[in-house]
Amino acid sequence: MLDRTSAGDLRIEGGRCLVDGELVALSIAADAAGSVTSPGGAEACVLDAGGLLVLPGIVDIHGDAFERQIMPRPGVDFPIDIALLESDRQAVANGITTVFHGVTWSWEPGLRGPDNARHLLDAIERLRPACAADTRVHLRHEIFNLDAEATILRWLAARRIDVLAFNDHMTMTVEAMGRTSSLARMVERSGVSKSAFLEIADRVRARRGEVADSIGRIATAARAHGVPMLSHDDTSPEQRLRYRALGCRVAEFPTTVETAEAAAADGDAIVFGAPNVVRGGSHTGWTRAADMIARGLCSVLASDYYYPAPLLAAFRLAADDVLPLARAWALVSDSAAAAVGLVDRGRIAPGQRADLVLVDDTSSGPPRVIATITAGRIVHLTEADRVTRIGRRRPVRQEGALT
Repeated sequence: MLDRTSAGDLRIEGGRCLVDGELVALSIAADAAGSVTSPGGAEACVLDAGGLLVLPGIVDIHGDAFERQIMPRPGVDFPIDIALLESDRQAVANGITTVFHGVTWSWEPGLRGPDNARHLLDAIERLRPACAADTRVHLRHEIFNLDAEATILRWLAARRIDVLAFNDHMTMTVEAMGRTSSLARMVERSGVSKSAFLEIADRVRARRGEVADSIGRIATAARAHGVPMLSHDDTSPEQRLRYRALGCRVAEFPTTVETAEAAAADGDAIVFGAPNVVRGGSHTGWTRAADMIARGLCSVLASDYYYPAPLLAAFRLAADDVLPLARAWALVSDSAAAAVGLVDRGRIAPGQRADLVLVDDTSSGPPRVIATITAGRIVHLTEADRVTRIGRRRPVRQEGALT
């Protein structure tokens, strides 16, 4: 990690900056508080952005790629601290400046069980000062996990959760019982035998009559404490309507066009996975994200399970003439921040957090992140010769400066 001097500014000169939906030649600066400001006269670290795009940092509201660092193979575990710090390194290397780790607390044992959820939350809070990205918690609550309700209510009251999603993987589990490969993956992740896993699933499913009331109590608490809510994998317009009535204004990965249309009709944010765009389709066989974007039925792209995907997806959408780059980039920055109530980031403007990513899009290969800046600090840099330091000088008004 390369820090700017705490006494001076960071200035970025020579790049094409995405401001108000247009790429324009500007010099911009971050003050000692980490906010975008106009270039001034203090001692400064100057970052030469010549030939590069200067874009708002990526706001990733749904990502669980860190799980691959914890358990890279079934039954092979690494310490959570190591996994989270490595995930942070990968995130900023791919232009992600705000990351919501999707911590799943399921009725399943193992990787997504209660002990791991608690340890992850504790570790995120402990490691947050050491992380380069602004690191937050996206709790993915499995709605059949009724025993977790009391703890989740306490976490909401203590504001330990930044966003809350309602997931239902029990239905998927029931469907997977007829598919040997799908069931095998779930069993491997749980760390128990197949017979034990099926016994747990049967016991949990038997309490399905309690689920709706539990969802209602948790949603009421989330509203009371100002925690944004999302519903995951909505399968019908009726299901979207039920969650919207509870205050869930973000639809994650709706599984049908009709469900996405219902979300859009009422102004809900709609999230799809950026890997879906990069790969050209869903790995589950559901809706194709690029088609939904073209129809105006997607407002946010998230990393889902692959940190490089948001950056790559935005440029893929532009290359395929689905959206111009400025609008495609909003899906991973401005619109993503707005979906979870973050009004201080996602755009390059005076007073906004100085979260920026400098990208080289000039080669025939994929776009390359040259530098990532969070709150005015250079936290990732691949070309060190672009940085110089200058002493105090008299403030001057620069042509093309952001004011």
